[in-house]
Amino acid sequence: MFDPHPDSHDLAALTLTDIEARFADESLTSEELVRTLLARVDAIDRADTETSLRSVAAVSPDALAVAAERDRERRDGTSRGPLHGIPVLIKDNIEAVGLPGTAGSSALVGRPSRDATLVQRLRDAGAIILGSTNLSQWANMRSPRSTSGWSATGGLVANPWALDRTAGGSSSGSGAAVAAGLAPLAVGTETDGSIVCPASVNGVVGLKPTVGVVPTTHVVPLSASQDSPGPMGRTVADVATMFGVLSATSAPASRDEPTIAVATNWLIGHPASDALVTETIAAVAASGLTCVRRDVALPGPTEWADELTVLLAELKDGLDDYLAARPGGGPRSLADIVDYENAHADIELPYFGHEFLDQALTSGGTSAEAYREARARNLEWATTTCLVPALEGADVLIAGAYGPAWKSDLVNGGSSGLASCVTMAPAIAGWPIMSVPIGLVGGLPVGLAIVGRPHDEWTVLDVAQRVERVVAARSPLPQPTFGRPARG
Repeated sequence: MFDPHPDSHDLAALTLTDIEARFADESLTSEELVRTLLARVDAIDRADTETSLRSVAAVSPDALAVAAERDRERRDGTSRGPLHGIPVLIKDNIEAVGLPGTAGSSALVGRPSRDATLVQRLRDAGAIILGSTNLSQWANMRSPRSTSGWSATGGLVANPWALDRTAGGSSSGSGAAVAAGLAPLAVGTETDGSIVCPASVNGVVGLKPTVGVVPTTHVVPLSASQDSPGPMGRTVADVATMFGVLSATSAPASRDEPTIAVATNWLIGHPASDALVTETIAAVAASGLTCVRRDVALPGPTEWADELTVLLAELKDGLDDYLAARPGGGPRSLADIVDYENAHADIELPYFGHEFLDQALTSGGTSAEAYREARARNLEWATTTCLVPALEGADVLIAGAYGPAWKSDLVNGGSSGLASCVTMAPAIAGWPIMSVPIGLVGGLPVGLAIVGRPHDEWTVLDVAQRVERVVAARSPLPQPTFGRPARG
């Protein structure tokens, strides 16, 4: 395996269990870990080289000082919580004191940031906010031709498995950074696929919780009905620990043996990926879990159009309210953002436009009748047509998530379409969904998606851990290869 910064590789691959064991035997300190990861960020991510990932938007100026404080507390026998001394990255649409919180837009550069509620929960649990991650600007709600992972402030995020391929969107930086060993944990946000996609294509674990379970206070909004911050990490256990902190919940003391519904017609559409999904599901069934198979309604043109109508209206109202309340000068409304981007098109619009922002301006917001009707149709389809019958008699629904990462293309934009429709219904309904890596196709990761009922994340995590064990027993995922740009 090629690693552009091999001196830090051993620490870069550690899970939370590994780190805590090293803390306990005093062979590692938080300060040493943070110093090593910051050096790795400089060498792999931010340096202007052909292996640069551009996954980290900024590093916290006080990360080393906080790490030293956590070490002192540990020596004194004090622990703040389950993430004591653990470095965490947050997506740059989440505000945190000392970090930009720009959502990838130069329009927000220099506007003071505050600690989002979820960031305060991380700090209270002892976490060290290491920095923030690059993303698809405005959470990818800009243009039908947008390239996932690109922002005006951070450039284009690369996939550590193959540097000319996408790291997904919109939490591209969070997925790539965890996969590359820049931090053991990161926070992403999802509106429709924005945690599941980067988790799948980067070969990490990602959970989008039920909408509302993790607070969105001081998170740059896209959709009030669909936005949900969630944890990303290397293992299901690590993600579960972080979810407990972010949601202020804990796993139940006991639970029934879960049953699984398999969405037989939610296919990725990539033969090798679908074959890997089928093999994995068969292995999961053979491990003792009860599986039932059923078809699930696929989205059609009406559902896609209705979701876009909802997102545009909620973006209009949400950004207007958010920008008006955020401290500092600069744009105070979506209209101000559009004017700013037009005036700074060389920085903001060099590869594609902002057609969705223009459409949001004329949407009429959430008071429009078109919004209310579209939202009602969307919910009816997502719940009554899709999720409720699909989960009848089962605890979770599973299907392939995304196929191998496609090549990034700033000229033509868009994606390869190698994805099942599994994210859409849970996104609209606000139900939990996560992705677990199940193997490689063509040397690139592929994920399995797991959907649960509202507020049943701990069952989803339970099933994910069982899937993870089955995959590890068959073919453990290796470390990313940092493949250089290549033909084909």
